Amino acid sequence: MIALIEYGAGNTASVSNALNSLGYDHLITNREDEIIKADKIIFPGVGEASSAMRRLHMNNLFNLLRIVKKPLLGICLGMQLLCERSLEGDVACLGIFPTESEKFDSTKTKVPHMGWNEIEIKKESLLFSGIENGEYFYFAHSFYLPINNYTTSSAVQDVEFTASMQKDNFYGVQFHPEKSGEVGMRLLKNFVELC
Repeated sequence: MIALIEYGAGNTASVSNALNSLGYDHLITNREDEIIKADKIIFPGVGEASSAMRRLHMNNLFNLLRIVKKPLLGICLGMQLLCERSLEGDVACLGIFPTESEKFDSTKTKVPHMGWNEIEIKKESLLFSGIENGEYFYFAHSFYLPINNYTTSSAVQDVEFTASMQKDNFYGVQFHPEKSGEVGMRLLKNFVELC
């Protein structure tokens, strides 16, 4: 069973639809007991970081997400919230990855970064099993994570930034696999079946 975390800041409906089309049993939940019982956890996110962190605290999910030992996939804002800090609202996040988000410079590039963009795979990851270097995924974000020791793929929007990363059982993707067609569905399938 997959726990799809609902905390008022996630694009749970589109992720749920993707999981349904792949035939995976899942539960949309914000309950600690149900998340603990799950085999895999998907942590989506859209919106603003400080508001999202406030909702995590209100739902008593902050400590659970920091210590969970099961595979967890953060999507878009969900990935950024796995880091130490977000400059969006200047808020402390979950602290899994030792990096913080930055905002794209609107004087140099279009903000938000929205649409299809090519990724460059930097490190081997089970998430990208059967996915070619140079594939295109769908992005929608104004803040980004710099390249760091845990970056597994990157993309470029004026600056090169982290498109995905991994540390132990924590996986993150800046793009939206649920909106990225066949290649995105392959990535979700890899997370559920291989990670």
